[in-house]
Amino acid sequence: MKKDFLSIADWSTDELFELIDLSKKIKKNPEDYRQALQGKSVATIFEKQSLRTHVTFDVGIYQLGAHPIYLTQADISLGKRESVYDTGKNLERWVEGIVVRTYAHKTCTDLAKSVKVPVINALTDFEHPCQALGDFLTVHEKMWSFSGKKFVFVGDGNNVCNSLMLFASKVGMNFVACTPKGYEPDKNVFKAASAAAKKMSSTVQIINDPKEAVKHADVIYTDVWASMGQEAEKEERMKNFKSYQVNKKLFSLAKSDAIFMHCLPAHRGEEVTNDVIDSKNSVVFDEAENRLHTQKAVMVKLMKEV
Repeated sequence: MKKDFLSIADWSTDELFELIDLSKKIKKNPEDYRQALQGKSVATIFEKQSLRTHVTFDVGIYQLGAHPIYLTQADISLGKRESVYDTGKNLERWVEGIVVRTYAHKTCTDLAKSVKVPVINALTDFEHPCQALGDFLTVHEKMWSFSGKKFVFVGDGNNVCNSLMLFASKVGMNFVACTPKGYEPDKNVFKAASAAAKKMSSTVQIINDPKEAVKHADVIYTDVWASMGQEAEKEERMKNFKSYQVNKKLFSLAKSDAIFMHCLPAHRGEEVTNDVIDSKNSVVFDEAENRLHTQKAVMVKLMKEV
């Protein structure tokens, strides 16, 4: 049965650990996987701007021996020039996998339903599973265990927060989403994560007070206050999120060896200050590197036998 990488919710605890283990193998011995996807082609559809996702997928596809085909909205106008279904039915005749970075999560799921080849969610407004996988590889490298650790996301309960919350709940980390009132993560995601956490004897919480939330944290994570498509809300969000800035004072409430994480790009001086993002506790560029290794693992897992 075809497997896609659309949402962390679709993958079991064992499967997520398998992806982390495979990512570590690929990172340690990349030459062993040089021909893993030899002769295959992968279409990468990008409706949104991208640095990390675009570069890591292109490089990763090449390093696995496959050929990347980069398609922008100007090239195909996904869902406008022709239906998502028709676009998918064409692409599946030519390529062995599709990577899509789009706005509506439904576009991603509709595309996956229409094709027989694997589809990878490279970001939607609802989830960012590739980011979460790279992040949790990074956490595992730094801490060697997820069990009982406290992961605190400070800021907007956005797509990244949704994926991180689901991932943490499935690997036994205690997760706290710390947001202003009205900016909490999706209710259905919170419900699913809470159920998964219960099975792992861990917890998922939503806390509105940053100082309370970050106490004894092992990981503090933040993201921009206004994501792509929310530019019109920036002025209002700047006011509402002012007290949620991760600065030295807030970070000092976490454990002394806590790590700071950010999916990037960072708006320095807004959601995070330089003395935190450039500190010895920051692992933001390790996260960025690990996107390459984890996305290669996802492609090997899904596409090797296609």
